[in-house]
Amino acid sequence: MTESDSRVARVADSLLRIEIELRRLGAWESEPPPAEAFRSDKPFCLDTMAFTQWLQFVFVDRMKVLIEGGHRLPEVSGIAPMAEEHFRGRPESGRALIRELEVMDRLLSGS
Repeated sequence: MTESDSRVARVADSLLRIEIELRRLGAWESEPPPAEAFRSDKPFCLDTMAFTQWLQFVFVDRMKVLIEGGHRLPEVSGIAPMAEEHFRGRPESGRALIRELEVMDRLLSGS
């Protein structure tokens, strides 16, 4: 297994753990937001969907497509700080999800 293959496998594992945490939080949805929600030009589609929806339907879905298609993975990621902001002041902690996103950020950013 090459270093690149190993990185892809670690990213895939991280995606699975992110999905597990979204499910544990009750934030995993069976239906995507309406098509117009995806046309946002704001980071994380903040004006059209909840952060957890963006995470599931944009980030996780796109990363799966990249992995399954053998495409290049992003080389920079900074999702964990957005998750921290999302969960600030909410009753649910989100700490485990934030930790998983920190892992993903490190994997993609190469640090």
